[in-house]
Amino acid sequence: MAPIVRACVLTALAVAWTLLLARIVGLRAFSKATAFDFAATIATGSLIAQAGTRSNWSEYGQAMGGINAIFLVQYLLAWGRTISNRFADAVDNTPVLLLEHGRFLTAAMEETRVTRATLLEKIRMSVAERIEDVRAIVLETTGDIAVMTGDIDPELLKGVRRI
Repeated sequence: MAPIVRACVLTALAVAWTLLLARIVGLRAFSKATAFDFAATIATGSLIAQAGTRSNWSEYGQAMGGINAIFLVQYLLAWGRTISNRFADAVDNTPVLLLEHGRFLTAAMEETRVTRATLLEKIRMSVAERIEDVRAIVLETTGDIAVMTGDIDPELLKGVRRI
C-alpha cells in the first residue's frame, strides 16, 4: 500500500507545482501556440508521470527540476518573442500555404511532407463542399491545418510563406 500512497502524493505534488508554475507563466504555458509550446506540454506531462514513480528524493527533485526548466525556457522564449521580431523569426516556424484558390501547391506540399490525401481529409471536415470552394489551406506553426473558405481578409495570410 505504501508505494501506491507515495505515487499518489508525489504525483499530486508535481501536478500542484506545475499548476502553480502555469499560473506564474500564464495561460500560454499549455497552449499550442508554437511547436515548442506543444512539445513543452507533452514533456511536462511526462515529467509529472516520472515524478510520481520516483523512489528517492534525488530522482524526484530531478523530475521537478525538469519541469522548472521547461517552464523557464518557455517563459524566456515567450519573453524574447515579445521584445524582438528577429528573435521570434529565429525560434518560430512560419506558416506555409498549401492550397490557394482550389489549386494544390505541390512544391509546398512536398517541402512540408503533407499529402494530398491529408488535405482532402481536412477539406471534407470543413464547410467546403468542393475543392474550388477552398480559398486557402495553411499549415500552421503548430502543425494544425487551417482550411479557409469564402472571402479572406488579406491580413489573415500576412506572414504565411508561399513556396
